[in-house]
Amino acid sequence: MHPAPSVIFFSSFSGLGFGLLIFLGLGMPGVTGWSAFAFFVIAYLLAVGGLISSTFHLGRPERALKAFSQWRTSWLSREAWCAVAALTLMAVYGAGLVFFGQRWVLLGLLGAIASLGTVYTTSMIYGQLKTVPRWNSPLTPANFLSLCIAGGALLSGEVKWAMLLLLVAGGIQIATWMRGDTAFAQSGTNMETATGLGNIGSVRAFEPPHTGTNYLLREFVHVVGRKHAQKLRIIAIILMVVLPIILLVISFNHFLALFAVVAHIAGVLTARWLFFAEAEHVVGLYYGKR
Repeated sequence: MHPAPSVIFFSSFSGLGFGLLIFLGLGMPGVTGWSAFAFFVIAYLLAVGGLISSTFHLGRPERALKAFSQWRTSWLSREAWCAVAALTLMAVYGAGLVFFGQRWVLLGLLGAIASLGTVYTTSMIYGQLKTVPRWNSPLTPANFLSLCIAGGALLSGEVKWAMLLLLVAGGIQIATWMRGDTAFAQSGTNMETATGLGNIGSVRAFEPPHTGTNYLLREFVHVVGRKHAQKLRIIAIILMVVLPIILLVISFNHFLALFAVVAHIAGVLTARWLFFAEAEHVVGLYYGKR
């Protein structure tokens, strides 16, 4: 798949923002007043900024509101509703912390659940697609959710939780890559099924369907070299998991914590680029690209 920057930024930063909202909703850290205000500003900038960036990938951004009408069948629509619910609940909950010094426990819990639900619905936009075997797995939502929660723990300053959750997220990320490398072959999709000509024998591409490019080739056929991908995977794990844990173990201070957050974000962006770049859409078979 074509790794569009807007979708990479959306899925990475919104996940981090909602991850921080989850921990704030659970009372971690237990801040009030201006300290709480600062945490909520960071969370909303990441979550809302990520959601806004996703509209840049739409052909008609002004029609984005129509997504709300398809909640019965569309994970994108469910994501929109969950995001609105989460941001609304957490805004009221945050107001209690900032202006009244009160933590409304039930409201915070509901906001945390809605935030978690938002990231889950985001992941299912991709996880439901049988046309992309690498994504069509329970590991896809597990990957999104684990990175969201680990990032939230890191941003909230919950050091012990962050180290544990980063290890879990790293393990799930590696498992996602390993399973994904064999997913296309195991899906049973080939040139015969892509063309519908399997009933008459083996099929091979003689010439491309046309001489020029088109939308399908631009958006759904992207090939990344295996050696290049392996290097990026190592870089992603080091930045996303290993370096932040080392920095947290050394000694917790604001400078090292900031460095750990920056490294983690860089690693998530790298892993998310690979998430899209390595995804083989079955339409590529029709064009002889798989």
